[in-house]
Amino acid sequence: MIKKMKDEMLSHLNEDIVPFWTGLMDREYGGFYGLLTYDLRLDKKAVKGCILNSRILWFFSNLILLERDKKVKDAEDSTAVSADAKGKAENVNPEIEKACRQAYDFLKKSFLDKENGGVYWSVEYDGEPADETKHTYNQVFAIYALASYFDASGNKEAMRLAYELRRIVEDKCRDKEGYLEAFTADFRPAGNEKLSENGVEAHRTMNTLLHVYEAYTEYLRVIKAELNHIKNVDPAQDTDRQEKESMVRTYGFDLVAEKEAVENDIRFILDIIADKIYNPVLKRQEVFFDKDYNSLIDLHSYGHDIETSWLVDRGLDILDDKAYTEKIRPINSTLAEKIYERAYVDHSLLNECEKGVDDTTRVWWVQAEAVLGFMNAASKHRAEGDEEGAKRYEAAAVDVWEYIKDKLIDKRPGSEWFSQVDKDGNPDPARDIVEPWKCPYHNGRMCIYLQMM
Repeated sequence: MIKKMKDEMLSHLNEDIVPFWTGLMDREYGGFYGLLTYDLRLDKKAVKGCILNSRILWFFSNLILLERDKKVKDAEDSTAVSADAKGKAENVNPEIEKACRQAYDFLKKSFLDKENGGVYWSVEYDGEPADETKHTYNQVFAIYALASYFDASGNKEAMRLAYELRRIVEDKCRDKEGYLEAFTADFRPAGNEKLSENGVEAHRTMNTLLHVYEAYTEYLRVIKAELNHIKNVDPAQDTDRQEKESMVRTYGFDLVAEKEAVENDIRFILDIIADKIYNPVLKRQEVFFDKDYNSLIDLHSYGHDIETSWLVDRGLDILDDKAYTEKIRPINSTLAEKIYERAYVDHSLLNECEKGVDDTTRVWWVQAEAVLGFMNAASKHRAEGDEEGAKRYEAAAVDVWEYIKDKLIDKRPGSEWFSQVDKDGNPDPARDIVEPWKCPYHNGRMCIYLQMM
């Protein structure tokens, strides 16, 4: 059952998702086209969002990493990938490597603000700034993508850019209580309408905090891997001073000091999740907050809770801090259990519940995260010796995948996934196939990460 699902996802990834997104490369102006309407009209002059571009860079980078991982496993020996071949995989589709490089080049050339630092919210089709808002969410998705791109390519400039953006986030987008949201181009506070929904204007959001955590844990994963690589390649670097000088020359910063700093920042975020975001009475995360973490609305975001349940677990594995694992992992298990009981309805996940009323829309990214969340829950139950619980969650993951195949994957030539369908499985013609938030991140990540579970 699980092997069949994995095989189907791998085929869907390679035969459908990858060709669709490589086909959206803008070979004249760079980056990727920003809008494909429901009726499959491509707008080559639509704005290009940084979230879309960053997620595309992350996606193609992780395709390369998946191929590299597969080659190592096939060889059954990690030495099969030499130091010189780090980040490169033979027989990778050249269009994937080209798309990856194009996304990186466009981010660096058009989204980075050379004067004030940080990345813009969006640019015009030709790369000129469109919306110069500096949102924390945008900054961290660029970090997320750049870290993965470094791992895939070995491009040390990408690692330095990730470091510089993290300095921006820590220096400009954070106060003593946590992370803030939106800023002007020169980092003065601005309204947060971009990540505020449901009729509220939020000073802090669960969503932004979750993705700061996501970006920082991926960045930490890559730093740890690189430090191990350095020790294996050059064991002669046997003093702290020599190591630091060599790292600063090579990367532009001290990897060891940065590792320690980002680990502490991740612990800071985990404390906020446990003490401010998670509601132990309702067994859910709150979503929108004022500056003092007072919840602004009675809202249960089913998609974010199931995403959190596995994404935070993954970060705990990367952090490798026993105390925080023991503190946070039970929260993640509770989130998954609550979603299974409350939102898993008719082979799929409901969208959210506002003031006690369910939104029965089936949103594309929510279903993709449900598959990963249920598979992660199954793995945890199996590790605890609960085979019945593991099988229950695995069956739910397979069930949602069957729903995705039947209702969300758009079978029309030249399309990919519908953005959302109603409770009867009818797609919404008002929702575009590609737009600034509709990307290969959630569905692509589902297909990629499931191969590793």
